[in-house]
Amino acid sequence: MARDMIFAFFLGCLMPNRYPQIEKATKFVMEKLGYEILEMEKAACCPAPGVFRSFNKGDWMVHAARNLCIAEKMDADILTVCNGCFGTLQEVNKHLKEDENLREQVNEKLKLLGDYEFKGTIEVRHMTEVLGWDIGSWGIEDHIVRKVDLRASIHYGCHFLKPTTIRELDSSEKPTIIEDFIEVLGVEAVPFNEQLTCCGAGGGVKAYDGNASMKIFGEKMKNIDEVKPDIILDICPFCHLQFETGQDYLNKNKGCNYDYPVIHIAQLTAYCLGMDAESLGLQYQLMGKTFDFGAKVIKDKEAA
Repeated sequence: MARDMIFAFFLGCLMPNRYPQIEKATKFVMEKLGYEILEMEKAACCPAPGVFRSFNKGDWMVHAARNLCIAEKMDADILTVCNGCFGTLQEVNKHLKEDENLREQVNEKLKLLGDYEFKGTIEVRHMTEVLGWDIGSWGIEDHIVRKVDLRASIHYGCHFLKPTTIRELDSSEKPTIIEDFIEVLGVEAVPFNEQLTCCGAGGGVKAYDGNASMKIFGEKMKNIDEVKPDIILDICPFCHLQFETGQDYLNKNKGCNYDYPVIHIAQLTAYCLGMDAESLGLQYQLMGKTFDFGAKVIKDKEAA
């Protein structure tokens, strides 16, 4: 198998502990599309860019570089589905490749951790980037088992697009990578006011000041509620957690009545490629809500 069809799968912290269904969906999708997914043994926290980097940028880079070294030894690019993990690993990878002095400093510290040396031989990819640019709507059509009739409010999150000088993936003001990809699945993207703002969870805000986090999230949900989508579609487990638990918080404490299912792009894609809703954890995630995911199917071949 060609090297560019093999990925070292970086799980991060939140997904395997809170959302194993996203992990399962990711593996299903990538393998359906012909990729080989490898486990990264002894990988640790990325670590989170908004918290660790703020306190000690040097150690943040060393910690991230250790994860990069694991993938380098596997001779495989890293694949992640988390914006925070992507932000840290992609940024550190770029900085160390471009700054020889910094690379030497980090490698000196890596020696203290064992047989690690950053060489700069791999890339870091977000699943959304691979789906949108490498596969594209043109490349997934033949793999689709189900098409759905859904209106989705899309949440890009912060670290996927910014800083633009490092990510260079899409416009940070008017991105279309998700909209273009999900259209072929039958999903209509529904724009809403201030769509690209933070969900209120990142940068340590949620852990440090829950009230501030919920104020930011409350504004986000107010804007989403104005356009009445069928689902909220995200690309990051941490944003996913905010949208799930945050709706319940606002309902209980702020007199709101939000009831929007939250779906990760890996789950949506896996469902359209033939994975059943139960295996994807969709019944569990919807928690008895009235939304019927199956009723939105407009094309259904024999599921694989």
